[in-house]
Amino acid sequence: MSDLSPMDLYEKLTAQGDTVRSLKAQKSPKDYKAGCPPVDGEMVLDNGAAPEDGDDQVDPWNVSSSSAKGVDYDKLIVRFGSSKIDQELVDRIARVTGKTPHCFLRRGIFFSHRDMHQILDAFEKQKSFYLYTGRGPSSEAMHVGHLIPFIFTKWLQDVFDVPLVIQMTDDEKYLWKDLSLDECHRYAVENAKDIIACGFDVNKTFIFSDLDYMGASPAFYRNVVKVQKHVTFNQVKGIFGFTDSDCIGKISFPAIQAAPSFSSSFPQIFGDRTDVQCLIPCAIDQDPYFRMTRDVAPRIGYPKPALLHSTFFPALQGAQTKMSASDANSTIFLTDTPKQIKNKINKHAFSGGKDTIEEHRKFGGNPDVDVSFMYLTFFMEDDERLEKIRQDYSGGALLTGELKKCLIETLQPMIAAHQERRKLVTEEVVRQFMTPRKLHFN
Repeated sequence: MSDLSPMDLYEKLTAQGDTVRSLKAQKSPKDYKAGCPPVDGEMVLDNGAAPEDGDDQVDPWNVSSSSAKGVDYDKLIVRFGSSKIDQELVDRIARVTGKTPHCFLRRGIFFSHRDMHQILDAFEKQKSFYLYTGRGPSSEAMHVGHLIPFIFTKWLQDVFDVPLVIQMTDDEKYLWKDLSLDECHRYAVENAKDIIACGFDVNKTFIFSDLDYMGASPAFYRNVVKVQKHVTFNQVKGIFGFTDSDCIGKISFPAIQAAPSFSSSFPQIFGDRTDVQCLIPCAIDQDPYFRMTRDVAPRIGYPKPALLHSTFFPALQGAQTKMSASDANSTIFLTDTPKQIKNKINKHAFSGGKDTIEEHRKFGGNPDVDVSFMYLTFFMEDDERLEKIRQDYSGGALLTGELKKCLIETLQPMIAAHQERRKLVTEEVVRQFMTPRKLHFN
């Protein structure tokens, strides 16, 4: 009989279990067998180090930072275990495509990646890939921050000439928000109009609502079930922080967001091919979904999706949080009038300037915390003009009010042009984009 107390015995058994799990974790993906469900503790997800006290909080539902500069993205790369998009990668994309890299790449707005070199290696060997991004439709109107992944995805589609699938997670919003199913589906259709207005090619783009496509595509649902079988409840709690009081719909949803990463989910586009790799441009708060997906993929016989991560679009009040559609004063909506845009920026945009004109002229402003300048880095295409604004502001030659005026004059025509394009998106155009069909691409 053991002399150990019950608590000592529990701790000893727990330590032994941790040792066994650690040994199992050393198995490479090559050891996985397609179709084999996980043994408890066997799958070790590439989640990076857990955040410590004082670290930025970044997950699919919450983004916050204690720094006026916003999230420390270099630390986030280390925590998440991704790779920095360095100048070498930007130059390589330019060589492979023969195009000037998008300003989002040049300025570090897309700053992190997983396996982008692998995508370029395959592309240079005449092997295509496809793009996948998405939108969670929680309101009828999108804001300017929502445009970032779609602007960049359109550029990727144009320069690589590849197909694109866009997932509208109306089911997710029903599970997480106090909304009816009909409201969520209607928001998906309305948001699709804003996405289409970004200029996507209908011959190369399929937009789908989860509430519609899940029931219409057996192949998609089969992949959802495959992913569900290969992730345990403990694992999904560890990744996403689910608790015992969360509804089972939330717990199973990550498999639905994972399924578009696999080409066999879209037989109308790829036929019976399972080997077409996927590239996912998204904000880095979505990365936990795809770390899970990348760990499951070898088990079910599919290639891992590659990713390109963007920074967050800050709220008007400062970069400590991302822009939210639930707070009208933190947000510039795509439906805002020129007057509303001007008033929101003048009244709410956090300034990096000094308290008085005299101090500002003498000491200059801080563009690294100034929201108006941050927004210009997203939407002002002219690199030289942007750099001159930075120098003039930090040197005191440009005042806060003048900087805000630059932003207002940049956003007003951009949003007005978007609104005009959206007016041309009829219900018939939406139907064309959202109908499962064969796409045309090289």
